[in-house]
Amino acid sequence: MSLEVRNLVKKYGEKTVVNNLSFKMEKPGVYALLGTNGAGKTTTIRIILGMLSYDEGEILWDGKPIDPMSMNLGYLAEERGLYPKFTLMDQLLYFAKLKKVPKSVAKERIKYWAEKLEVTEYLYRSADLASKADKTGGRKSAFGKKKEKEKTADQLSKGNQQKIQLMAALLSDPEFIVLDEPLSGLDPVNADIFKSIIKELISKDKYVIMSSHQMATIEEFCKDITILNRGNVVLQGDLNEIKKSYGRVNMFLKCEGKDVTPYIESFGLTVINETPDGYQLKVTGEEQAGQFLRKLVEENVSVIKYELREPSLHEIFVEKVGDSNEK
Repeated sequence: MSLEVRNLVKKYGEKTVVNNLSFKMEKPGVYALLGTNGAGKTTTIRIILGMLSYDEGEILWDGKPIDPMSMNLGYLAEERGLYPKFTLMDQLLYFAKLKKVPKSVAKERIKYWAEKLEVTEYLYRSADLASKADKTGGRKSAFGKKKEKEKTADQLSKGNQQKIQLMAALLSDPEFIVLDEPLSGLDPVNADIFKSIIKELISKDKYVIMSSHQMATIEEFCKDITILNRGNVVLQGDLNEIKKSYGRVNMFLKCEGKDVTPYIESFGLTVINETPDGYQLKVTGEEQAGQFLRKLVEENVSVIKYELREPSLHEIFVEKVGDSNEK
């Protein structure tokens, strides 16, 4: 299987919102679509999913024009998409039925993902929970309190609604999954739960497209990326190779006992950030960094921490799209 987008163009009147976009996923894994708000990421996703038309180009799945209606797709949208007044279980069974998942299979998958995502208490009536607990000699429900009835979507927090939406996206066991800002608004505990699910999808050889503003998460999961800016591709390729092409030009320095500002100025280093913990510096390369460190040692400066690294994806992203979006 493979996904290929070729020369994709989408216009609204005279405005081009996606301009000649091409990329390819030849293996299972996670591909990142990145960009600022309005860069064309969500538009591209909706075109791939068949939700929007496009003006030029083609989208191929396994070498043939993509047909979202006949594919097993999963989609976690950035916007909430649950019915607020219906019970969560009824909604999940309904979404599973739309995907032609047998009810018995859907119930097993709901149970599996509810446990993984820690939302069991919102999906099952107190009688069901009590029955299960009584059989095992356990408590009747969380904290020893009975739940009177199943929850509706409007009774859940934003984070728990997002968990239910992720469940809905996964109930058909899709081979191709789109995650649009999956960690948006999640606290650190729930973000880690979502990350564990993404790792599980990777282990099951799923094809995943992820759009996110959380660059550290992208670095954790994505091998290949495309950065869009105002509909245009500004950077694309293997993330590790991209970072290597910059070289190890980012230095972190923490010293004690002496003011190192004169040394930084004498070497012409750029101060990116200064905090109580130390300096973030930009150097021309390893040779200049080595000379600078030797000078500090010669001057008996107590170097507590010294690190030379490639730029992070966050730094690369800001470099590529920051200036143009200030204009």
